Amino acid sequence: MRVLFTFYVPSGGVETLNNLRCESLQRSGIECHVLYIFPPATGNQNITSFPVFITNRDEEIRAMLKAYAYDAIVVTSDYLMLERLRKLGYGGILIYESQGLGKREDAQNIIIESVPYLRAYCNAVLMPPTNHLLELYITICPWMHRYIIPNIVDVNSFRFIPGEPPCDPVIAWVGRLETNKNWSEYLKIAYEIRRHKPDLHLWMFHDPELATEEQKALFHKELHELGLADRLSVFTNIPNHVMPIYYSSIAGSGGFMVSTSITEGFGYAVAEAICCTCPVLSTDSDGVRSFIEHNVSGKFYPLGNIEAAVGEGLELMNNLPLRSLIREQGRELMIARFGSERYAAQFREMMNSFSIF
Repeated sequence: MRVLFTFYVPSGGVETLNNLRCESLQRSGIECHVLYIFPPATGNQNITSFPVFITNRDEEIRAMLKAYAYDAIVVTSDYLMLERLRKLGYGGILIYESQGLGKREDAQNIIIESVPYLRAYCNAVLMPPTNHLLELYITICPWMHRYIIPNIVDVNSFRFIPGEPPCDPVIAWVGRLETNKNWSEYLKIAYEIRRHKPDLHLWMFHDPELATEEQKALFHKELHELGLADRLSVFTNIPNHVMPIYYSSIAGSGGFMVSTSITEGFGYAVAEAICCTCPVLSTDSDGVRSFIEHNVSGKFYPLGNIEAAVGEGLELMNNLPLRSLIREQGRELMIARFGSERYAAQFREMMNSFSIF
């Protein structure tokens, strides 16, 4: 069995997902390739044990399809690619994977726009166990075959790394400077917590190349208005395999990671932080329900409620018995739910349903 995964660019959660699942699927005997349409903004690319192609040229993609005769192709997010692949001569199983569609209203608009392409070219839709996506597909595309497979998480590589922690507590944030990731709420929460913890530091992990000029300007304006510039450290283009060191440092500092997203299809950064026993405070952004149980494996706060977020955050920092319990239980939950063997087994079941063995 040979499978191709396609996406726009090797970056973010989808690149992480592709790397993890291709490694897992290949161990189970499924040959995997990945096609990205555009190169990474920084020119950096993670080394993989499976073929990764980067091209937007029809003739090169057509040659790939002919040379490798894929049994199935999984197209992530880019519904226009469904038509393109058919026109380039691909006649096999074509699965549209719904990941990273943003806020519910954005996801709804994208799904509505994709309907003609799904009807004409697609065999099924694949998604993580995310309630808003499932509801939208049932409502908008009731005829579609739907497969739900939890995303894979590398629970072995993402673990606590002992080391010398920062002297002062750190509140961290991972994402893109865009509306759905809701970076402004992170700054407001940090500002209020700093009033209780004057030695607080802020760490942000994001890629400025993926932000619009408008978002960057708004960010810098609010950062300086809140007087947080002197407390902020920005980390860009950190390789994924290095992140356990940072998550462990945040945990060791007595701080936590905060996720302020309006909507998440899954939330890789949150999942990986929990694996490293880094406490997480998050909005109830749907996808993260797969691994956050309030006061068990992390903490929720109501979107937009800064006062509640500050209260929950301070409890994560000050209530040491609860903090320790959340760190321990969070990792145990991740190991139980997101092992690589489970993903491979469920993916193979999906392929078998199309008589691909």
